[in-house]
Amino acid sequence: KQAEKAVHQKKEQSKTKCRKARRRHINLVAEFNHRQRKNIWLETHIWHAKRFHMVKKWGYCLGNSPTEKSYRACYRAMTKQCLLQDLSYYCCLELKGKENELLKQLARICSIDTGLTFQEASCLSGRFEGSLNLYRADRYPEDMLGPVTFIWKPRDGSENRQLWIWVHPALKQDILKELKAIFQCSEPEEIYISEPVTASVQEEKQVEVVTSLGNKRKKEDKEGEKAVPVKKIIGDGTRDPFQSYSWISRTTGIAISDRSMEILRYRLIGPLSHSILTETLKAASVQTV
Repeated sequence: KQAEKAVHQKKEQSKTKCRKARRRHINLVAEFNHRQRKNIWLETHIWHAKRFHMVKKWGYCLGNSPTEKSYRACYRAMTKQCLLQDLSYYCCLELKGKENELLKQLARICSIDTGLTFQEASCLSGRFEGSLNLYRADRYPEDMLGPVTFIWKPRDGSENRQLWIWVHPALKQDILKELKAIFQCSEPEEIYISEPVTASVQEEKQVEVVTSLGNKRKKEDKEGEKAVPVKKIIGDGTRDPFQSYSWISRTTGIAISDRSMEILRYRLIGPLSHSILTETLKAASVQTV
C-alpha cells in the first residue's frame, strides 16, 4: 500500500521548457523579417552577427569590426590564400537599350580626361569591369557625383545592350536621378509592391503574438503550427518601398532598373582567388538548336 501510494504521489515531470526555449520565437523567419523593417540584412548577416560588431548605415545592417583579434589571419589570407568580402550592399543600376543611344548619353556624365569611359574597347566587349567618376550632365569638371564601377553584358548579335552600374548606397539616389534625367526615363515600367510591406501585413494577420501574464507566447493562426513561414525579405535599404523600381523612356527606348539586393556581389582578394572560383563554378552545358 505504501508503494502504491508513493507511485501516485510521484510528481509528473515538468513539461515547462527552459527560459531560452520559451523566449525563442516560434517562427524565426517572421521574426527576422520583423527585425529588418528599418535596416535590411545581407544574406551573410547571421554569420557576421556572431563574429562582428554590427553597425546600421545606409539602410543596411553591416559588420564593422571583428569581435576577436583576426587582423593577422585576414592579412595572411590576403597575402597567401583568399579573403572574401560581402559587398552586396552596393546598389546595382541596370540600363537596357540601343548601344549607340546608351554611349551617346553616358558620354555626358563622364570625361576622357579622367581616364577610362564607358566606350573603352576592353570594357565595351564585356570581358573586363571598368571604373570611373561620374559628373552631372555636361558639368565636368564641376559637380562630381562620385566613383562607380560598371560592366557590359557581352554582345549577342543584337544592337540592344545591357549595362550594370554599381554605386555606393550613399550616392545611389543622386546618380539614379541623373541617369533618369539624361535618358528621359520618367514613366515607371513596373509598379513595385514591396515584400517587406506584405511580410509585415502577413505577420500582423497571421502571426499575432498574445502576451499575457502567466501564459506562454502563442500564435493566433488558422492552421496553427502548419502555417507557412513568411518569405525572406528581398529589398533595398535605400529605396522607398512604395516607389517603382523600373523606368522606361518613350523617346529613347532606354529602360533603367534598380537591381539592388537582387544581384549579390562578393570580392575575393588573394593569390588563390582564381583557383577557388575555378573549383567552385562549373561551366553549364549549352545546347544550341
